[in-house]
Amino acid sequence: MSGMTPGLRYLPGYLDPTAQQAMLAELRARVAEAPLFTPVMPRTGKPFSVRMTNLGPLGWVSDRAGYRYQPTHPDTGRPWPPIPEMVLNIWRKVSGYPHDPEACLVNFYGQSAKMGPHRDTDEEDFAAPVVSISLGDSAIFRIGGPERGGKTQSLKLSSGDVLVMGGQSRLSYHGIDRVLPGTSTLLKDGGRINLTLRRVTRP
Repeated sequence: MSGMTPGLRYLPGYLDPTAQQAMLAELRARVAEAPLFTPVMPRTGKPFSVRMTNLGPLGWVSDRAGYRYQPTHPDTGRPWPPIPEMVLNIWRKVSGYPHDPEACLVNFYGQSAKMGPHRDTDEEDFAAPVVSISLGDSAIFRIGGPERGGKTQSLKLSSGDVLVMGGQSRLSYHGIDRVLPGTSTLLKDGGRINLTLRRVTRP
């Protein structure tokens, strides 16, 4: 795709259907230990339209107290399950960063879910990219620049696609405009799963 934000790498069809099924099975086992929860906005308490959980040593949470990373699930109080090896292997192959991620957000988008424009700035080390893996229904991903507003571009992310946000794109505003129902048969009841891998602390 020409004209993409510098540092943004789009790897369509990175996971074939067999690999997608294997990853989904791994995720289901871990989500059974760390169930999806509905985060809310700081201060207002407005619920997100996505449900989420986390894998890895640290998990990202949002509640009335603010945005932060913590080592335990907000509902169960237990540590997050480990990131599957096949997920870590994708990071090791595409990130260009010498250390493993510490957080893997698991976002589940129902048919009407979306994610407003935001930047990932709760991490200490912006030298590490953010790596996104899409499973299930396609979604329209939108990315702009380092300031809110201004010119944006959109990209359709389909099941098995990988997106690497490094360089200038690492601190660009981005979000999900909408999910395209019926575009994948991976999830029996439809919807989209997005895995977002991040390094949180400086090595």
